[in-house]
Amino acid sequence: MRLGIDSGGTFTDFVLLGAGEGRVHKVPSTPDDPLRAILAGVSELCPQGLAGVEVVHGTTRGTNAFLERQGARAALLTTAGFEDVLFIGRQTRPELFNLQVAKPPEILPRERVLGVKERLAADGSVLTPLTGAEISRVRQWVRDAAPEALAVCLLHSYAHPGHEERLAAALGDLGIPISLSSRILPEIREYERTSATVLNAYLGPVMEAYLADWRQRLPGASLFIQQSNGGFLPGSQAAAWGLQTILSGPAGGVYGAWRLGRELGLENLLTLDMGGTSTDVALLAGEIPFTREYLLEGYPLGIPVMDIHTVGAGGGSIAFKDRGGALRVGPRSAGAVPGPVCYGRGEEITVTDAQLFLGRVRPEYFLGGRLPLDPGATARAMARLAASLAVSPQELALGIIRVSNSHMAKALAAVSLERGFDPRDFTLCCFGGAAGLQVCELAVELDLRRILVPWQGGVLSALGMALAGLRRDWTRTLLWSGPRLTWKRLEQEFRALEEQARAEVRREGWPQQGLTVAGELALRYRGQTDTVNVPGRPDFLATFHARHRRLYGHEFRDREVEAVSLGLHFQASGPPAKLPRLEPVSSARVSLPSRGQVWLPEGSVTVPFYNRLELQSGDVFSGPALVVEDYATLLILPGFQAEVLPQGHLLLSR
Repeated sequence: MRLGIDSGGTFTDFVLLGAGEGRVHKVPSTPDDPLRAILAGVSELCPQGLAGVEVVHGTTRGTNAFLERQGARAALLTTAGFEDVLFIGRQTRPELFNLQVAKPPEILPRERVLGVKERLAADGSVLTPLTGAEISRVRQWVRDAAPEALAVCLLHSYAHPGHEERLAAALGDLGIPISLSSRILPEIREYERTSATVLNAYLGPVMEAYLADWRQRLPGASLFIQQSNGGFLPGSQAAAWGLQTILSGPAGGVYGAWRLGRELGLENLLTLDMGGTSTDVALLAGEIPFTREYLLEGYPLGIPVMDIHTVGAGGGSIAFKDRGGALRVGPRSAGAVPGPVCYGRGEEITVTDAQLFLGRVRPEYFLGGRLPLDPGATARAMARLAASLAVSPQELALGIIRVSNSHMAKALAAVSLERGFDPRDFTLCCFGGAAGLQVCELAVELDLRRILVPWQGGVLSALGMALAGLRRDWTRTLLWSGPRLTWKRLEQEFRALEEQARAEVRREGWPQQGLTVAGELALRYRGQTDTVNVPGRPDFLATFHARHRRLYGHEFRDREVEAVSLGLHFQASGPPAKLPRLEPVSSARVSLPSRGQVWLPEGSVTVPFYNRLELQSGDVFSGPALVVEDYATLLILPGFQAEVLPQGHLLLSR
């Protein structure tokens, strides 16, 4: 059996897959101790324990440690003369005319950087050897600095890792976890490679402490950690690859949507994952999108991660009046604690409060009836904020939804229109606990014609984790162009890297059955800086020209193309492609009224209520309507028709 656990900022989701069946569960998160919520959910979902269950866990532990600057006390060893690479960066200015730019806090102070007297040429040849005396000096410096983690990033070590490996061997007995750039990101571009290596060192001990807590409180659990690339890695290796866990939660949702789209024959999907804290969007044009240009507060990750755009617009996003008297929503979130006002602890109005006030959320049905809501507290808080803005509470609630929608519409446009895709060619796939309440309004704003609302979409990210497989990525720098750049030579390089990768996964005990290998190339026109990734196939040049035209509006067929690097992705197969029907562990036992008052953008109307558990395959009905289930609610606007697909999925047509 496989258990997917998505630990979010507001709720923790569970999906348990067995032989032809699946069960789902959701509990409020406990930000002060994420494992407390996990233990509560596991005890309710698997009362017999986790024997014989593989656990795939998506965690925000590393991301939160970075954002809150609570990572390890790390130090950096780099080639003498390059000690300031991490602090200089790329000199990019995202806010060109802002005279008061505030840089995010640094994760590493300058005094914990040591320049090592050694030097390699770009081809890997030794210009300045690394001497025994220098190694002794470095060793003494590290002992005096007493870091909790060490990053080693020497110039051009992607071409010759020998100097980094000698340092690691000489420092190994100090008991400090060491991240080598020649292993974390063996590619050109010193800044990106340094950033990735330092981030890995910064997050590694945090993940190790979290996993040690897992082993103590859930002994014997077969634990895997979801990665940012859509696959997972064994829990025993997660501390050594802390960088890979940055986007583990959102990656599970995109992978789950991709698997669902393949099953339903829908290749073009725009995904909308709206939870309690944020909204994540991605574009699937027949394949899962990846990027190597992801920035986390200005720090490039460098590794391949799912191309996901995140905005601070979730159900828990706080609405407030800014200094200019305008209504603002997010990015600050009420989270799980104190949560929205309707939870009974918070005092600041959130998007969820606005939906409840407008009658779109049934308080007796929330979270399967296990989390009672307080509409009275929401109404009083809404009246206070409305008075300060000189509007009615209904106008305020509708305005909060409009502002929230504008954030999400911009995010959807960023992954579609701004990248050369017409969103009208895509089906909008919405999931997460809050997405269904706003998806129709977003479809109208972007002129989308179809919406897919998965069965039990409130826990789709956990489902994606339960469906994933082991994955590892390898990369190699080439810098080939002209006559050297032929498919025959590239194919030989792919084979050599594949042999190296297969030997490594055999040593790690990976299953060799059902292992798929995919290659990709990072290409650019000679003289360019940025690259375009294309599949590693004989038609790589034609594909590159076509993608360059789509992204930038032009191509240069007469210019020389340069292959900067090649990569290989090893993926072990997950559970069978046929997805089982998912059923909640416990469901609300309250009766749902047949109709009720709901505020729509046009005003207050009476709409029919549907219990999603009672809908049958083939049912067809039109909006306006409210479809209620345990972990999500769907608001269908006028002009939309809903059809119930097999396994309970809803397809809305406009």
